[in-house]
Amino acid sequence: MMRSVLYATVIALICSLAGTPLAVKFFRRRGYGQEIREDGPQSHQVKRGTPTMGGTVIVLATLLSYFATKLLTGKTPTASALLVLFLMTGLGAVGFVDDFIKIFKQRSLGLRARAKLIGQSVVTIAFAVLVLHFRNSMGLTPASEHVSFLTDLGWLSLGPVLFVVWCYLLIGGWSNAVNLTDGLDGLATGASVMAFAAYVMIGVWQYGQSCGTTLTAGCYQVRDPLDLAIVAAALMGSCFGFLWWNAAPAKIYMGDTGSLALGGAFAGLAICSRTELLAVIIGGLFLIEMFSVMIQVGSYKMRHGKRVFKMAPLHHHFELMGWNEINVVIRFWLIAGLFVALSLGVFYAGFEAMK
Repeated sequence: MMRSVLYATVIALICSLAGTPLAVKFFRRRGYGQEIREDGPQSHQVKRGTPTMGGTVIVLATLLSYFATKLLTGKTPTASALLVLFLMTGLGAVGFVDDFIKIFKQRSLGLRARAKLIGQSVVTIAFAVLVLHFRNSMGLTPASEHVSFLTDLGWLSLGPVLFVVWCYLLIGGWSNAVNLTDGLDGLATGASVMAFAAYVMIGVWQYGQSCGTTLTAGCYQVRDPLDLAIVAAALMGSCFGFLWWNAAPAKIYMGDTGSLALGGAFAGLAICSRTELLAVIIGGLFLIEMFSVMIQVGSYKMRHGKRVFKMAPLHHHFELMGWNEINVVIRFWLIAGLFVALSLGVFYAGFEAMK
């Protein structure tokens, strides 16, 4: 069990650590540089031209790590893992097109909102429909129609149509939340390492207490918990290797290619591990960043141009208050770590209560 998780982590780490500098050279040679918002902190203008689309390395390293792990262990890929990887890759492809347009047209905006929404919707709806199929011998599908917290909430069944809507909201929300967090060197990458580490631990624990292996009162009815842990380990390792080059001063940015892929993978893991509401705690930092934008926009429209923050997302507010970029990143990492620790405590306390 742990050997598979270790293989996935190490292979992804090596691929990402070694592959990222190659991507830096490749993108720099072709002039694939980051465009910077003119209304952002002026200290960010020196970052203009830094290679972007580094999310391709994270996605490819994750895919290579997962399938290499299956090959090394002689195990067959599971439906749950393949669907999460499909969601990650599909949203990453949408982000790649968005990033490429930004670079090609030398502007800070890529795909038009409608085109981007269509691309995200196609991938998300396909995932939401497929995730209710592929029933195993125990009758479990990768996801269920119930809303979940630590396990499925049996009294809150959505039905297939509302479930697709629920998935759409979750995936859209998390992919955009990670995207908004990706505004400082290493911020989103470091927070993602911790979030996926939480899902490694959750997947391993669910596997040890699976209803397929033990019929105790506190067992988990999750179709493929170990394989979800392997996917999370591959994502964790990929982000960790990328962080070496993405930490300040960043040599490369993940771009929308990475942030949309990571947000989608996070949402997919939450849906397939039946921890959709627990993910609110695990990814607490991402939600704070997203809500800061929503509050700022709402205040501007409803209070006749008045703003709550100096700038949104929230990390820019603290920059404009005079905080050094590295200080903002480290303190936000600490907040992300506290949310992850809290979520694991809640998860374990819930298990104890179920016994």
